[in-house]
Amino acid sequence: MATYELLQVDAFTDRPLGGNPCAVLFETDEMDTATMQAIAKEMNLSETAFVRRSEAADFGVRYFTPAEEIPLAGHPTIATTFALIDTGRLKLSSARTIITLELQVGPIEVEIFSEGDHVERIVMSQKKPLFLATHDPAEVMPIFGLSPRDALPNVPIQTVSTGTSQLMIPVRDQEVLRRIQVDIEAYQEYRSRSDFFSPHLFCLGGATEKGHTFARHFGVPPDTPEDPFTGSATGGMAAYLWHHGLIEEPTFIAEQGHWMNRPGLAMVEVIGPRQEIETVKVGGQAVTVMKAEFVI
Repeated sequence: MATYELLQVDAFTDRPLGGNPCAVLFETDEMDTATMQAIAKEMNLSETAFVRRSEAADFGVRYFTPAEEIPLAGHPTIATTFALIDTGRLKLSSARTIITLELQVGPIEVEIFSEGDHVERIVMSQKKPLFLATHDPAEVMPIFGLSPRDALPNVPIQTVSTGTSQLMIPVRDQEVLRRIQVDIEAYQEYRSRSDFFSPHLFCLGGATEKGHTFARHFGVPPDTPEDPFTGSATGGMAAYLWHHGLIEEPTFIAEQGHWMNRPGLAMVEVIGPRQEIETVKVGGQAVTVMKAEFVI
């Protein structure tokens, strides 16, 4: 039997049982893709991370949802980095430690801000944004039980990628977000002929006084039906908001998951002018909630 050290980490939160949980397994260099996929389905979380050696970065890691591998993801990056620190595999050298993680899309930079042994914030730099296809509100909005009038006017529904392609759907307000009812069959049919991994519906204005945006993010079985906090989509959303002139400043706080009783918060920064964004930084806190052995 093979045994792997496993941590479950809640990302984008400073308290246990908030934010988005991620399982992190270590020393998985010899594990094949089919086994990783089966373990991710067994864990039944938004994503499971598999840490391995890398010749191109400090650590390699692969991310899987219960259904498929994902090229870049935010909350697993925060969770994996925190787990590397918690298990002693990553030593903090100063108040600001920089490492690289090799993902399916290539290496990315991760910054760890700490005071002594306490990790205050982990920040990932996502890939240069790509602004891809635009979508017809009359076709997209009914998939979520909404009408075209619920979409934010004068801006497109658009696929944006900062490493993983996400469908950006800006809506008028939180009342619209509350009315979402996903038509799974219609969603699966539309996704099968489109260019995105998953949909991100969002509005300006946070769930609390701290936040500047609030969002909901959806999947279909065997993936989780709704994600408590989505780091890669938050990066795409930030690029979208800055590119289309919907925010005045390139830094803001994104909130998600509050209506699921798993509140999450990220500090977001867009780097570069509106028409030539270089990268998006998405950062947050994390806590370990489980330490275990995974036995196959």
